[in-house]
Amino acid sequence: MAQHAAQTPRPLGQGVVVGGGVVIGAIATFLGVGGSVMTVPLLRRRGLPMAKAAAMANPLTLPVALVGTVAYMAAARSLPAALAPWIVGYVDLLAFAALALGSLIGIRLGAPLIPRIPDRLHARVYILLLALVMLSMLLI
Repeated sequence: MAQHAAQTPRPLGQGVVVGGGVVIGAIATFLGVGGSVMTVPLLRRRGLPMAKAAAMANPLTLPVALVGTVAYMAAARSLPAALAPWIVGYVDLLAFAALALGSLIGIRLGAPLIPRIPDRLHARVYILLLALVMLSMLLI
């Protein structure tokens, strides 16, 4: 949790990059989450501050999301008709548009606040959000 000021980031070895990438990608795909859920803690352990770890890990969500989206579109190819006008396969394009727009607005509003959040608080809130997601998955 704590980031020591004197701690210098340690690079990841080739085995961790390749093996970890495959394992993290597979787990993220099966759970339906982005790879950053597991990459951020890995980068934190290697000495990166929370803001940099999150910034480096979040783009990993895109490939997982693309593969999942294509899979859900292809999974419904045997359906005789579309489920609704705005649905392709099992992907709701209106929900996608709303989530994408909300994400862009959230990024724009939140970006100036990130440098003001202390590293330790940022790490704790991240863990709290992961715990809330896990709890909601268990209850639903």
